[in-house]
Amino acid sequence: MQAEIITIGDELLIGQVVDTNSAWMGRELNKVGITVHRISSVSDTEEDILAILKEAVSRTPIVLITGGLGPTRDDITKAALCKFFNTRLVFNEEVYSDVENFLKNRVHRINTMNRDQAMVPEACTVIRNKIGTAPIMWFRTSKGVVVSMPGVPSEMKDAMQSSIIPRIANEFVSEVLIHKTVHIFDIPEAMLAERLSGWEDELAANIKVAYLPQAGKIRLRLSGKGNDRDKLERLINEAIDKLFVIVGDNIFGFDEQLAEAELIKLLRNKAATISCAESCSGGYLSHLFTSVPGASDVFAGGIVAYSNKVKEEQLEVAHSLIEQEGAVSKAVVEAMALGACKVLHSDYAIATSGIAGPSGGSSAKPVGTVWIAWATKDKVVSRLFNFGDGRERIIKRSGDAGVILLKQMIEKKEL
Repeated sequence: MQAEIITIGDELLIGQVVDTNSAWMGRELNKVGITVHRISSVSDTEEDILAILKEAVSRTPIVLITGGLGPTRDDITKAALCKFFNTRLVFNEEVYSDVENFLKNRVHRINTMNRDQAMVPEACTVIRNKIGTAPIMWFRTSKGVVVSMPGVPSEMKDAMQSSIIPRIANEFVSEVLIHKTVHIFDIPEAMLAERLSGWEDELAANIKVAYLPQAGKIRLRLSGKGNDRDKLERLINEAIDKLFVIVGDNIFGFDEQLAEAELIKLLRNKAATISCAESCSGGYLSHLFTSVPGASDVFAGGIVAYSNKVKEEQLEVAHSLIEQEGAVSKAVVEAMALGACKVLHSDYAIATSGIAGPSGGSSAKPVGTVWIAWATKDKVVSRLFNFGDGRERIIKRSGDAGVILLKQMIEKKEL
């Protein structure tokens, strides 16, 4: 079953607000077997709203609208819906009661604009908004439904989860749709596709594959559609088992798993701590760890040793080593990792040193050259990478590689 999303608001079109609603809705609808096949954003004009509504209703049985339901004059979605469905606005006592309760202790008095929130199209079924003032409106069409919701993400999500998705799933969904995403590291997309060509040929007809590349990583999404959930899950799991035989060493997670969160979980189970010594990654590695709730259990801290002086004074890297080998070198990055373990009293450490560019490269060490080292108090290993061009991309790839490969080394008992 297909759905279409329409977002309304000039703020979306001029880039003042990023449309996160559609991405969230697409994910949640997919979980119940509904595929979003088109997303449109239109301005706050009746002409544009009516035009996109006419197109969407002709194409798709399920049309979901967000935005344009506030109390101010630029919010004209209700008026446009009245015109489209040839109906009129009427006062709804239940909605007004919800508005009063929501605004109690928030405003001194309910003004005309607040009261107008309780004016709803007569032809709609009202779904009450438990955490805002704008009602959710459910319209029947000859092919399906049109549902209009507030653009405020928290209000939209509450309405979708508590009312709209259950209603739509009950009425429209007949097939099961299952996704499983496999996270793969350190194989270019074209090379991965070549290695998996035979594997893809052997997949069942109702299992599809999509390659979703990121910097240094690929999300391989397997999607299955059918009437038997157990059979679909078995087919996808069998495909993943075969995938492990081909690229198992490069698989580092599934679905919504984050490598940094999984590494923290692994370290917590070992009652171990970790620190970072960063040059080219500039604190990004530390950011990955501290973005995970509960990271303080295992993350001792980090030192951004961007200058050679800091490498020497804070991480105890020998001045002669830097002069002899250069800051971007195997010897120096290993000394940084060992130094971090020592001075930050951690069980493990990750260190980075490289050339993020756009300048500073040479024929011997071009932009994108990065050394990464992983250490314990008495052992250190390192690896040389070339992450290509693009400063931000190089920084992110350095951080991701540091985390993913340490997780793998600990799991394999290599460190």
